[in-house]
Amino acid sequence: MSSPIAPEDALLTDRVAVVTGAAQGIGRATALALARFGAHLAVCDRKAEGLASTAAEVERVGRQVVSAELDVRDPDAVAAFLEQVEADFGHVDVLVNNAGGGFWAPFLDVTPKGQDALVRENFTSVTHLIRGCVPLMGERGGSIVNVTSVEAHRAGPGFGIYSAMKAAVENLTKTLALELAERRIRVNCVAPDMIPTPGDEGLAEASAAMSERSWSAQPWPIEATADDCAAAIVFLAGDLARFVTGSTVHVDGGTFAAGGWKQRPDQTWVL
Repeated sequence: MSSPIAPEDALLTDRVAVVTGAAQGIGRATALALARFGAHLAVCDRKAEGLASTAAEVERVGRQVVSAELDVRDPDAVAAFLEQVEADFGHVDVLVNNAGGGFWAPFLDVTPKGQDALVRENFTSVTHLIRGCVPLMGERGGSIVNVTSVEAHRAGPGFGIYSAMKAAVENLTKTLALELAERRIRVNCVAPDMIPTPGDEGLAEASAAMSERSWSAQPWPIEATADDCAAAIVFLAGDLARFVTGSTVHVDGGTFAAGGWKQRPDQTWVL
């Protein structure tokens, strides 16, 4: 007979979590949330200043941290980072593939070089991290959380390659949930809509159409935040989600823009 769930089942005490893209936005919020729930952190990003701030905050929470400035598109840099993680912590329990990004451009305007950059940043980098972290999870197993996007589930005008790569990660997630089950590794996704972070603010400004097409699908008239994404990731990382794998948690209750929310006469909420 199984034991009833308890508050401590939500904790991640002394587990080791790797978070990419941790200098700002969802990555930073996730790293700090995991630390507050008891995990030690290994964080990386291309933005040195923001990464240093995240690492310092993790230490202030009282958790250990390994930090590396790197580009997740570089497999050698990723391998060196994970070697340091293994040397310092000995293992990995949680991997959060958060690093990624895109730019607005019609498909026909995306150059081969631009397309390659989008593929490497949003898909290939995820495979680098998973291949590197799975051996470090060992017999104890672990949890992999891939941050994707609602664009993986709908048409993405202006974000065709980005959306396709997020959909590819979602499909890979389902496959790995089966392939890695015997290793006791769960693999899930968190798919946010537009979140008020430094990265997404630029994308929102570049595509005014995005906000207009988002309102009709949003039943919850408030802004989602980076902390809302972090909450979903903390859940998937821990024992409360021990029977959840191959799934996607959508964090898309609202969208944002400089003008804020307003109501149409038909009572639907728009930006």
